[in-house]
Amino acid sequence: MRFLITGGCGFIGSAVVRQLIAESDHTVVTLDKLTYAASKDALGHCLHHPRHTLIPTDILDFSALQAVFSTHEPDVVMHLAAETHVDRSIDSPRKFVETNVIGTFWLLEAARDYWRKLPPPNRSTFRFHHISTDEVFGALSPSDPPFTELTPYDPRSPYSATKASADHLVRAWYHTYGLPTLVSNTTNNYGPWQFPEKLIPLTIINALEGKVLPVYGDGSQSRDWLFVEDHAKALITVATHGAPGATYAIGARQPRCNLDVVETICQLLDAAHPDPDGPYERLIQFVTDRPGHDFRYEIDPSYAEDVLGWRPTRDFGAGLAETVRWYLNNRPWWQEIRERRYSGQRLGIGA
Repeated sequence: MRFLITGGCGFIGSAVVRQLIAESDHTVVTLDKLTYAASKDALGHCLHHPRHTLIPTDILDFSALQAVFSTHEPDVVMHLAAETHVDRSIDSPRKFVETNVIGTFWLLEAARDYWRKLPPPNRSTFRFHHISTDEVFGALSPSDPPFTELTPYDPRSPYSATKASADHLVRAWYHTYGLPTLVSNTTNNYGPWQFPEKLIPLTIINALEGKVLPVYGDGSQSRDWLFVEDHAKALITVATHGAPGATYAIGARQPRCNLDVVETICQLLDAAHPDPDGPYERLIQFVTDRPGHDFRYEIDPSYAEDVLGWRPTRDFGAGLAETVRWYLNNRPWWQEIRERRYSGQRLGIGA
């Protein structure tokens, strides 16, 4: 099949591209605006692979999108292009509305224009898979059951509100126009190639540089952590085996509070890269919580597991250790980002 991946140079998108090229015979077209969080390096050998094409394009450019569909004739669209960082959405909500809402609208319209012209067999097998977040469901209290596909929407940040808006657009295009869409909502991802403003890479890198490890509030906010390669496998399964109009909640059943995550990273670094000045936990500093910080996210993935046969394979402890090793072994990548490409303002210190 021919896959069109928007945001394919991002953290999750690049993992999808790498798996498709390494584990299948599919053709992949990566569409990416190459903003601050994108990395062509994350594509690895896929960048110049004969079954892969990278097209630097903004999803707000409808004419460019139409040309991509016409030229490359995808069978599957996997839409991962998005502004994703909550702290940035608080500071600059307009970018999130433009990319996450209006960009999704134009991509849907380009897909619909292309899809309606396909011959019937191709129309029936075409899929538009929109990748979303569990943050659209709001926050859980300690006693609440995890989110499922049936949880009502209750977004609390500009980021989650724009992703919720995109989810609603995708479902509307299915019900109104018949476009065969799929939606998946996932919890926090972690692993190699994650941009350094997110909690786990930021903690690893700050520790290695001897900088403060800031933790919002008292660090009791809880997240379900999913290794990015497991998520990529789930997304490909949804795109190729999901039912049009369906939603799939993708989670790992491995919740941890933010302080536990930071302390575990410190312990892993103590073992793998000891600091002569003492344990890394000495660098932890609690800071004022961010506005509207949701207390807990957690997903019950039972439905996706039952109907798709997907299961996460990484234990959080093993996955986190692998992630720490990756950042230790790939200093040039994140040092270049920290020193030249990224100004460092408004670092994301809480998941």
